[in-house]
Amino acid sequence: MVRVVVVGAGMGGMAAAARLAVAGHEVSVHERTGTYGGAVRQYARDGFAFDTGPGLLRLPAVYRDLFVKTGRERLEDRVELVQVPVTARHLFADGSAVPLPNASRGKVIAALDEALGGGAGERWAGMLTRAREAWEATRRPLLEEPLRDEPSSLGVLSRDGTYPASRKKGLQRLARALRAGSGPGPTLAEIAREELRDPRLAEMLGSYAWACGVDPRSAPASAAVLAYVEDTFGTWYVRGGMRVLADALYERCRERRVAFHFDSAVRGVREKDGRAAGLELADGSVVDADVVVAGGGPAAPGGRGTADRGATDRGAARITVLLALRGARPEGTAHRTLVHRAEAPGQPLTVLRPDDPALRPDDAHETAVLSLPVPPGSAADAAAAEQLAEQLLAATDAAGLGLSERLLWREVRTPADNEAETGAAGGRVPPPALPGADGAFLHPANPTGLPGLYLAGGWSHPGGGLPGAGMSGAMVAGLVQDPEWRGSV
Repeated sequence: MVRVVVVGAGMGGMAAAARLAVAGHEVSVHERTGTYGGAVRQYARDGFAFDTGPGLLRLPAVYRDLFVKTGRERLEDRVELVQVPVTARHLFADGSAVPLPNASRGKVIAALDEALGGGAGERWAGMLTRAREAWEATRRPLLEEPLRDEPSSLGVLSRDGTYPASRKKGLQRLARALRAGSGPGPTLAEIAREELRDPRLAEMLGSYAWACGVDPRSAPASAAVLAYVEDTFGTWYVRGGMRVLADALYERCRERRVAFHFDSAVRGVREKDGRAAGLELADGSVVDADVVVAGGGPAAPGGRGTADRGATDRGAARITVLLALRGARPEGTAHRTLVHRAEAPGQPLTVLRPDDPALRPDDAHETAVLSLPVPPGSAADAAAAEQLAEQLLAATDAAGLGLSERLLWREVRTPADNEAETGAAGGRVPPPALPGADGAFLHPANPTGLPGLYLAGGWSHPGGGLPGAGMSGAMVAGLVQDPEWRGSV
């Protein structure tokens, strides 16, 4: 048994804490704020409740594995997972609309053909087939293995040929670029134009990266795996809001005797004999430990480590507008709608409208959440935030959603709000790790240059999002148990 101290009660930190505690270690968590969950929070007012962080869950197997490995109860014994019937409804500036059925390739092909014309579905399916090749080539080193500076992992993830270009032109351009050493291969936007040959399909593909705060014009072509994962494994919602998942993980930690210390800011990591030896708290007190897990990414003491990678400086912030609406939720409303705006091509607005009685005072009301990636630190004053919120609400009206006429009140959340809750500079949201681009979209490895100090959470390998946070906890727990641990099997 070793003494483990975790900095930050975010999802990655708690995932590591639960796994280490069930392995028999003494684990404590120090969180600078008054609650757990990191960005997975909820805002409540007048009987309405809203997720202020992630609104949907992908790859739920990550959390199913976490709950199985840390106790006898399954994830579904603690939370109700609902597979949404429509992954997303895309509304385009030309008036066309595409509802994408959840986890049904055949139905997706038919829906695209019906909405965008014959052949659209097959082109989309062909792109997903090539994305599957990228997924199969990189899934294990990207999501299941610690990041190591060796050909078996880092080399695979850094290569720009992980996404197989479908057209000879794309392969020739990639080969020329690699021979000339002129930089990474095709971008997601480039392969979208070449392979899909419809600007609406191209915007659809780009939206997977954009929603994560990554510009498809700079994202590697292998970012198409984001579309493949959603199409193949489906999109899920947690009944009661995503905060319920954070509640369940916190309770699992408590059951495994993890000690939580809230409002306990950390000043730095203590070192002794060339390894991590505990924490120095902001109040001047010290905490002795054999292992330190920094769950706050770049904002955490020691959070960058020695294997710094470019993705820590990537990622956008978000502005989020919470809408309390009068009137019942219209039948057939999609959980998620993407509004593709003529004034901002390639930068769709996400509208979440969960069908969840727990989030509204009664069935005569509805909640909606508007979300848009923005530059870190933007909308810094109330006037700018309100002006942007007004523009986004107007965009939903122009798309025919009719939300303004039903508005009771709204709450605008800015990057500054996210910075206050998570500590991320400028309110940045960590992007997922992506293969290709010479490794520019990878995150710092979980082990650091200081023995005994490990990184967990969205700003470390394998990157942002709920699945990435959960997997980072699994990797840290494996490495603490065995420094030569090679990943899950």
